[in-house]
Amino acid sequence: MSTETASLARLSMSLPAELFRQLDVMVEERGLPSRSQLIAELIRHALAEHEALTRPDDMLAGTITLVYRGDRGRVRQQLAQTQAEYLKEVISSQHVFLEDDQSLEVLLVQGPTTRLKELCDALRRIRGVHQLQLVTTTALLPPLHEQDGVETDTSAAAVRKSPTKSAAA
Repeated sequence: MSTETASLARLSMSLPAELFRQLDVMVEERGLPSRSQLIAELIRHALAEHEALTRPDDMLAGTITLVYRGDRGRVRQQLAQTQAEYLKEVISSQHVFLEDDQSLEVLLVQGPTTRLKELCDALRRIRGVHQLQLVTTTALLPPLHEQDGVETDTSAAAVRKSPTKSAAA
């Protein structure tokens, strides 16, 4: 028996017939090998969302996806200014022009849940932003650089420890 199979747990569930049919259609349309794979993905997404809501000081990584329209110069300038205010949280951004005078921007972000939500709220306040979605994961980016010759530890285990280090550490 493989290690992967040994670490699996079975789940039995009942669904309304129409929901079950829609699930099968989704599995087929996405070309997935089983319902289990889709359900596991949906559960992982729900757990990451739950973690973001229940642990506001935990570090999360993720993306913010924005769709905006309007005076592109003004909107893009305000977006850039807002991102600069959250320099520690915004790792990178990608921008493309869409049809009908719209733009799509995706930000790669990492930081405490509360800061990421503050960033989203600040971006939403910019006139011209039509859609915004934050998608997070509890898995973190590895340390991006060293500071004063000491590598910063942003691992999930280190971040979830008490914010104050013990004297013995």
